[in-house]
Amino acid sequence: MSDAHTDSAKVEVTFWGVRGSIACPGPEMNQFGGNTSCVEVECGEGRIILDAGTGIRPLGNALLKNGAPVDADLLLSHTHIDHIVGMPFFGPAYCEDSKLRMWAGHLQPERELADVLCAMMADPLFPIPMDVMAADKSFNDFHAGETFDLACGATVRTCALNHPNGATGYRIEQDGRAICYVTDTEHAEGTHDENILELIQGADLFIYDTTYTDAEYPSHVGWGHSTWQEGAALAELANVGTYVPFHHDPSHDDTVMTQIEAQAKARFENTIVAREGLTLKF
Repeated sequence: MSDAHTDSAKVEVTFWGVRGSIACPGPEMNQFGGNTSCVEVECGEGRIILDAGTGIRPLGNALLKNGAPVDADLLLSHTHIDHIVGMPFFGPAYCEDSKLRMWAGHLQPERELADVLCAMMADPLFPIPMDVMAADKSFNDFHAGETFDLACGATVRTCALNHPNGATGYRIEQDGRAICYVTDTEHAEGTHDENILELIQGADLFIYDTTYTDAEYPSHVGWGHSTWQEGAALAELANVGTYVPFHHDPSHDDTVMTQIEAQAKARFENTIVAREGLTLKF
């Protein structure tokens, strides 16, 4: 972080869940973690949460230990179950002094975010309805591709991603810093997604769906996910500062992930593979 930036402009990104598809606890996953997608971004005094996979539970527990009321924006890439299943277990949502603004860009015009989340927390799927969550909640639907501002002062740019049922990529900008969160998405072989390239251009941090390797991808065409090799190519083309492979396949244990980490670093030097507990500061 340069001397030109003040402490109020500090940006910290913490990874609470880094897996895709399904949580995969076990000793063979300890090094990189087994919780599904959840990333916390602290921009000055603001708090932004990216996705509500099982990783949002330990995040909520950590926030409750701090004792201060939680005021946060929750940006959902999409509402497949691995990205929202932790929502009923986010402790601050049950505190009446919390404020939680939830956003999704893939549901309109057919659906609304409030209805989708309430349906997940309804009989016979869950015994406690969302109404029990005492926090001051708001549900905000937009169309992927739109730009909007958050209460903390951050500007959010978005783009549509190539994923079954739709998904949204995010670029969070504040005080000259840019954090990009691009999961879940599938690339087209032989070309690069121009919408993603435009979104991530010059970003300080680029978090990308790297569920598969190039060798694995041919047997998963159409599943809506990408590779670490494609992420590295995008990072290079867009001149990003740091590239973070994310949304790890649940079959990739620590041994496989360590191999991927070494290969990805060799391909793009400023690569840091996402793992639970990792905090990056700018």
